[in-house]
Amino acid sequence: MSEYKHGVYINEVATSVTAPAEVSAGLPVFIGRAPVNLVTDPTAYVNKPLLAYTYSEAVAALGYSDDWENYELCEAIYVLFKLYAVAPVVLINVLDPAEHKVSVSDASVTLADSEATIKTKGILLSSLAVKLTTAGQELVSGTDYTAAFDDDGYVLITAIDGGAITSSQPSLVVSYNNLDPSLVTSTDIIGGTDTTTGAMTGMELIDQVFPKFGLVPGLINAPGWSDQSGVAAVMKAKCTNINSLFKAMAVCDIDCTSSGADLYTEVYEWKTTKNYISEYQINCWPKVALDGVKFRLSTQLTGLMCYVDSENGDIPYVSPSNKTLQIDSVVNADGDEITLGPDQAAYVNGKGVVIAVNIMGGWKSWGNRTGIYPTSTDPKDAWIPVRRMFNWIGNSIITTYWQKVDDPLNKRLIQTVVDSMNIWLNGLTAKGALLGGRVEFLESENATTDLLNGIVNFHVYVTPPVPAEDMEFTLEFDTSYFESLFSD
Repeated sequence: MSEYKHGVYINEVATSVTAPAEVSAGLPVFIGRAPVNLVTDPTAYVNKPLLAYTYSEAVAALGYSDDWENYELCEAIYVLFKLYAVAPVVLINVLDPAEHKVSVSDASVTLADSEATIKTKGILLSSLAVKLTTAGQELVSGTDYTAAFDDDGYVLITAIDGGAITSSQPSLVVSYNNLDPSLVTSTDIIGGTDTTTGAMTGMELIDQVFPKFGLVPGLINAPGWSDQSGVAAVMKAKCTNINSLFKAMAVCDIDCTSSGADLYTEVYEWKTTKNYISEYQINCWPKVALDGVKFRLSTQLTGLMCYVDSENGDIPYVSPSNKTLQIDSVVNADGDEITLGPDQAAYVNGKGVVIAVNIMGGWKSWGNRTGIYPTSTDPKDAWIPVRRMFNWIGNSIITTYWQKVDDPLNKRLIQTVVDSMNIWLNGLTAKGALLGGRVEFLESENATTDLLNGIVNFHVYVTPPVPAEDMEFTLEFDTSYFESLFSD
């Protein structure tokens, strides 16, 4: 093409203001066990993150059981999708049918009206073998019988007309493999990386969430396990360095059994002894209940935080404290009801622990402090919404400006970053999510040696609003109003 030009021409350059990338503020990631024997392929989501947007999607992939003591992920599915109607959620199941199982041989089940029910939950349907007698030949599924799960999770065997099972047959002999969730240990929840294959398990899979789904984890929860200090320690560590880039919050429970802290006066000693004192940790005590069904407070609080975020533009500047929980009582591990008054609740809150109270207008989450309080009172670390805002702002900056990495380090790049970030921070301020914010490129923070090595530093100043936790009013008897007695 000729280089000679004659006329009017248009050239385009990249927009000098970069639009911020959307980051889900409180994307919850749950690690635990699920009744995968109930699904078509029990191994499909073993140590593999599942991103679910609906209740039916989660149940189809992982199964569902009301036995939340053994299948914690079912509690998370119920709480987030049914009680708080929030999505999405990432679920990581560590219960492996190939490992966490027991074998049952030659058990007898009674036939009635050509049907027999195996009153055991967790049966792996593909392992089921049915015979007429212990010494007999194995019957053929689809020819002699059908086997399927009933609504309670038991296996129902139904004789097929014309098959080997006759109406006079009194019983059947069955053998099968059965899931045994008790074989899962804290080591499985913590997980690791296989040095030979590179395969990840347990909490190590948190690092796969962003590469797989393009979403940044915001809340990490391992209900039923987070009251073990070893599990909580790894949760905290993961929250500070997801993919070596991002930060999240670990939502943990404090043990409320008789061997833990079943009295509110024992909570602080348990918390400090077990080292639940991180700014990236939200500690919950004790359990809660709704219509007689017990819940871990960490699961309920996670659902509540997601809901509160969704009501505020997916920006985590509003505290979940004094917001309505889906509960009707507070209980200990045994289900015994616990009643806490305002003074007792304040005591627990003052130790950096979130509880639930029924003080004004129904059952509410109560507490604004992270685990590091009262050891540290730095507002950046001690307030739950402020810490979450710092996490979210940092994560948003990373995902937004990653596209600028390796661009020429010149005045245009610096001005683009400064201008676009200031526009974004001004927008957050206008929404009330910040009291103020700005970004500066300071000569004092950018040494020539750094610039020569491609290192550029921007200083971001932000002030998220702290919760109005203590509102005080001065009440005074004003004698001047006696004058009204003498007015016409």
